Amino acid sequence: MSDADVLQPTRRGLTVAALLLGMAMSAMEATVVGTAMPTIISDLGGIALYGWVGASYMLASTITVPLYGKLSDVLGRKPVLLFGTAVFLIGSLASGFSPTIEVLILARTVQGLGAGAMQPMALTIVGDIFTLKERGRVQAAFGTVWGLSGALGPLLGGLIVTHVSWPWVFWVNLPFGVASMLVLPYAYREKAEPRDGVAIDWLGALTISLASILVLLGAEGTRPAITLPLGALLVGVFVWVERRAVSPILPLHLLMRPNIAVAALSSLVLGAAMMGAVLYTPLWAQGTRGVTPAEAGSVIASMLIGWPVAAAIANRLVMRFGFRPPVWVGSIFIIVGVGLHYAAISGDLSLWVVRAGMLFFGCGMGLTVTAQLLAVQVAAAQNERGVATSTGLFARNMGGALGAGGLGAILTLGLGRNLDPDTVSRLLDPHARADVMTGDVAAALGDALSPIWSVLVVLALVNLVVVAFYPKDVSAAEGAPPDAAPPDAAASAAMH
Repeated sequence: MSDADVLQPTRRGLTVAALLLGMAMSAMEATVVGTAMPTIISDLGGIALYGWVGASYMLASTITVPLYGKLSDVLGRKPVLLFGTAVFLIGSLASGFSPTIEVLILARTVQGLGAGAMQPMALTIVGDIFTLKERGRVQAAFGTVWGLSGALGPLLGGLIVTHVSWPWVFWVNLPFGVASMLVLPYAYREKAEPRDGVAIDWLGALTISLASILVLLGAEGTRPAITLPLGALLVGVFVWVERRAVSPILPLHLLMRPNIAVAALSSLVLGAAMMGAVLYTPLWAQGTRGVTPAEAGSVIASMLIGWPVAAAIANRLVMRFGFRPPVWVGSIFIIVGVGLHYAAISGDLSLWVVRAGMLFFGCGMGLTVTAQLLAVQVAAAQNERGVATSTGLFARNMGGALGAGGLGAILTLGLGRNLDPDTVSRLLDPHARADVMTGDVAAALGDALSPIWSVLVVLALVNLVVVAFYPKDVSAAEGAPPDAAPPDAAASAAMH
């Protein structure tokens, strides 16, 4: 079967629309709870588990990414994506009905299990149906939507809990997810092809999942003397398994390529920084400044401006200058952004300074993430593109999960020294806040959050060190894998 036969029946415009819906949902759901969490905690309690509501989603979506990537090689992209979307929607429905914080964490885990299929499948399908020349523009659009949705999440969460109720933070996904599931089978005509000889590396999937869970538990503060060494041991076991696997779930030879290795490590660091900013800045704004959830969301919503604009520019910069300059410039923007963020919060400056910091942060993420994604896909051959894309997403999501859990442990430790959980819950409840809001209480919460901002600065600096090792001789024209024949004129027209 020729590539043209596969591409011919696919309605690329509708396919992209369906994929964007799914990616927007999964990206937004990773951050939408940031501004809703204070209200949720005031209703359900469980401030000690604050970080786990975000971390459980990120962990579940992270550990399943490599498995879904390999399953798509065996079963096809479409059935894997439809399954993941269905699981995501079930988790969304259950999250809104959660009666306790523990049930909410479990429902968020189910959401994450579905989200693990949505992002890598969307980007892999784009790699399948677009030529290399077209892919840069389309991947930039997907990077824009990912960043836009992630940044929109906190603002939307604030508006929903202010004007409706917090369960709708999760239920708002339902109509968009259903629409995506209805459009995709009609638009994306993936033809079944024999995939004999492709085995699922179940042992590799199990070891990397257990290692990830143990490392996250240790980062969150759960018996770190036990969980962290066991996690490190399982990472070693995973490497041993992958070296001997016939069809490894995470081919280690890809990580030997400098631009893929640097991109993966940078994604790990930036994922932690982004989750720290979007989860804990709204908590600071509501708890120490006394603003409404909607206002707290607006504090970080300036990423809405910076990320998509920078992502669109990144594609042009890559085509003209190669991958390294946009990555470098973006990393410097990120340092400026977290520096302003730190100065504003530590110095009790205007919220507009925090917004300015988030604008720079969004610009830096838009440049860096988009350029690195394109670089990874160029460095991989066509039959490696799916797993290479999944590797970058795995690293970014793992960073986000570690950031949410690790910073949550820092917050819990600080709160234990300064405030009791009941006081914090009432402080975060707009209706009960007046009863407990005093200068001392707000200052205590601010002190508990203070180390988080220092960690964000350190992460931005570490990322700059990492990208310093980005290969100098990589350009957009190098290493390009052979692509499918261009689609027919009608399919091309559908994109315009």
